[in-house]
Amino acid sequence: MEIWGENNMNFALIGAAGYIAPRHMQAIKDTGHDLVAAYDINDSVGIIDSISTDCSFFTQFEYFLEHAWRLKRQRERAVDYWVVCSPNHFHSAHITAGLHLGCDVICEKPLVSTPAQLDELRCVEQETGRRVYSIMQLRHHPAIHELRDKVIAEQRDDQYEVELTYITARGPWYLASWKGDSRKSFGVMAEIGIHFFDMLHVIFGELQRMVLHYHDEHKAAGYLEYEKAKVRWFLSIDAEDLPERVRGQHSTYRSISCDGEEFEFSSGFTDLHTVSYREILSGRGFGIETVRHCLETVYQLGQATPEAPSEGEAHPQLSRIVPARAAGATAQG
Repeated sequence: MEIWGENNMNFALIGAAGYIAPRHMQAIKDTGHDLVAAYDINDSVGIIDSISTDCSFFTQFEYFLEHAWRLKRQRERAVDYWVVCSPNHFHSAHITAGLHLGCDVICEKPLVSTPAQLDELRCVEQETGRRVYSIMQLRHHPAIHELRDKVIAEQRDDQYEVELTYITARGPWYLASWKGDSRKSFGVMAEIGIHFFDMLHVIFGELQRMVLHYHDEHKAAGYLEYEKAKVRWFLSIDAEDLPERVRGQHSTYRSISCDGEEFEFSSGFTDLHTVSYREILSGRGFGIETVRHCLETVYQLGQATPEAPSEGEAHPQLSRIVPARAAGATAQG
């Protein structure tokens, strides 16, 4: 592994026209490295010029991959890092292509959809001698550090009472896109929730119990019990779920309350991809085994049948969307 700052490294990026790709491009630039090749089936990628005017671009994956193999013969242009920002259902194939090319891979969440696919990627890592790193930028957020430090410092014997709420309003385009197809995005819990399940594990320890209360294409809710916390959680892409105080001002609301003390972290995400890249390039990235627990949590919740909540285990938002008599009878989305 080359250490950030010692050598100028080359990056190739898949999914250049997507929403999250500009943050990766900026992180590559901010860490002093070069974007040398990019691919997307869509060609609305003028943003690339703000990063590099010497970046080859392709709209067909076969040509992109062929170009990357040709670059491998040129010592100064060979790709060091393969960045995957494609739709979720392509992650496994695109990661594998990068590993076999001889690159380390940086991939957006979720890496894959099942633990079995994660095991397969681990085998490819061993076969190629290269590594896969997941972007889990929430681990670098100051509010999460504050809560983690609080839990460590207090060393309590009893469990914290926690409420996690994440609402990120999405318009009709969302369900019309690949993100609205659970076969491609793996559903709302994977698409917007995996960071938060990862965060809960980091702060509160091993997961001991899980219950799914509600799940459809717009939102999900449930209960998770960790070593150090009892967590009522709610995820949504429905603007109607935003708190009144933020409607019309913000389209996203992120909050975690711990024994009534709120840690609100709706802001502060802009530069976290750059922080993530610096950690990866310094040898401190989050690999397959580090993120296995949150992928397994999402997978198991996705296989679960919604149940009526036990007393004290329902998130407050649940009563707004599901009448008490039907809380456990909702069909999965």
